[in-house]
Amino acid sequence: MKNHIGNLLEAVREAGGRARAHAFPPKDGIEEPLLRREVFSSDQMEEHGKTLASSHAVSLQPMTDRLLGRLSSNEAVLLETCSLLTDAVNAGQTVTPAGEWLLDNFYLIEQKIREARRHLPKGYSRTLPRLKYGPSAGLPRVYDIALEAISHGDGRVDAESFSRFVAAYQTVTTLTLGELWAIPIMLRLSLLENLRRIAARTAAGRRHRSRANFWADQMREIAERDPKNLILVIADMARSNPPMASSYVAELARRLQNQSPTLALPLSWMEQQLSEVGLTIEQLVEVETQQQASDQVSVSNSIGSLRLLEAIDWREFVESLSKVEHVLRQDPAGAYAKMDFATRDRYRHVVERVARKSGWTEDDVARQAIVMAREHAHTEAERSRAAHVGFYLVDDGSPELERAAGVRRVFYDVLGGEPRQALSLYVGAIIALTAMFTAALLTQAEASGARDWLLSLAGIAAILATSVASVSIVNWLTTLLVRPYLLPRMDFTRGIPPGSRT
Repeated sequence: MKNHIGNLLEAVREAGGRARAHAFPPKDGIEEPLLRREVFSSDQMEEHGKTLASSHAVSLQPMTDRLLGRLSSNEAVLLETCSLLTDAVNAGQTVTPAGEWLLDNFYLIEQKIREARRHLPKGYSRTLPRLKYGPSAGLPRVYDIALEAISHGDGRVDAESFSRFVAAYQTVTTLTLGELWAIPIMLRLSLLENLRRIAARTAAGRRHRSRANFWADQMREIAERDPKNLILVIADMARSNPPMASSYVAELARRLQNQSPTLALPLSWMEQQLSEVGLTIEQLVEVETQQQASDQVSVSNSIGSLRLLEAIDWREFVESLSKVEHVLRQDPAGAYAKMDFATRDRYRHVVERVARKSGWTEDDVARQAIVMAREHAHTEAERSRAAHVGFYLVDDGSPELERAAGVRRVFYDVLGGEPRQALSLYVGAIIALTAMFTAALLTQAEASGARDWLLSLAGIAAILATSVASVSIVNWLTTLLVRPYLLPRMDFTRGIPPGSRT
């Protein structure tokens, strides 16, 4: 009997031609490896943060923005997988637990994709430092940080552990304010990337199981109707180059095992194919079971993390990890820490702008502002404006800070800078336009024969008329070019302290 089966298997191999050559890897395999590595504890994540920072080499040169394109690609894969799984459910076929999670929560995934696209305008990531080397070369450094957190958490984001991870990273390399503010969107993109990769594997597994069910139906039907022709069906399956992936093997084995003794033949053929690469049906069935369980955990973690991101107070997160924030809180006047969030954020944005234009680091700009404020802390009254760090960021002391940092002021900086300079420029623009329009009108009047008192009267009328037009034009241009000048505000949401009461 064994010799007979061996002869049949040999005949099938000959009929199937090169089927064995394509057994591994699966024909439609997995596009990319999953974001699944060893799960780290909080302490391990801290150590990994330091190691990761040491391995990163960044470039500040603008590069092509690849994140938006990748987001669109992820959306396409997820939509295709959802459509495939929906068709399977409608056809009465079972889907894996991971597939059920994707279907049940696809409305949330679509919502997060829309939000990611809205919060990631074209060119946004080009302003972020990018990696020079490694798998994420050319991508923003902070995106790789997010990928590492997702990989070592199996899709689970823990706010405390992640904060410790980023803090440990910054003990080696300081992240910019822009990078810290980009962390929420980068985490969202990383979770969508993780879901995309699991979805690709889920879709491939669904196709494998559909092929396995097709051949199982053919074999069970022929085994009942005409068993001697079963060998022909096996030969047809061999010629089709079936993917000897765990999903295909497990499904075909499930459908054929414990059935008619005749169906032992295709199982023997499959066992023979697997033995040539050192595997067995039982091993692949176990692999498939474990893989489905792991994928379900990864999907559920990723979906839960997408929800969690909305509950995290990112303003507190950024301020707690920002080195610039820690420096500015050393304000000699003691006012910075008592200001509201909008004012503190405005101060930090000024630090970003000066650093970007000077080549200094943001930390250096913030420290320079503190040094300048400390120089006046003991020379004037305790509440001196010059002793407050904001005096050098948003007030009359800003030119002094910019000169120290080597920033060259341009026209737009003057226009939106100190109120005194802006007022001079505003009035000067109105006078210049009025003079230009008036001169044009007087030239026309003189060419028409106006002389002496008539020309003077025409000049007065022209000044009155053109000044109104000039004011309107300058006001219109101002609204386009100048941001509103916001006054710094104290934070009294928890009550007015005794020292500030009147």
